[in-house]
Amino acid sequence: MSAKKTGSPAKAGDSGQPSFEAAMKRLEALVGEMEGGKLNLEDMIARFEEGQGLIDFCSTKLNEVEKKVEMLVKQGGKVAAQPFTGEEDGAADADDEAAEKTEKDELF
Repeated sequence: MSAKKTGSPAKAGDSGQPSFEAAMKRLEALVGEMEGGKLNLEDMIARFEEGQGLIDFCSTKLNEVEKKVEMLVKQGGKVAAQPFTGEEDGAADADDEAAEKTEKDELF
């Protein structure tokens, strides 16, 4: 396995960039190869460098998607930017905070 794979993941559209999914699949394959313990140092470094590029690409894509989600969140009929928290219901946090505040108020 001394040759670096030069084939790129499946292309997305005309941009020449891999799709996010293809980049993640390639990244998983690189990790598997690196964890396999059969690569020499030169090949390990080549896989690492390729992986770093894929990580940068995926991070950029995720940031772009996060910005799009923020723009699409509607509040009162107007589009308002709100950060994506990753939770299904923000009410759970509000309930937890209210419970903590009530407990503190009872102590004092």
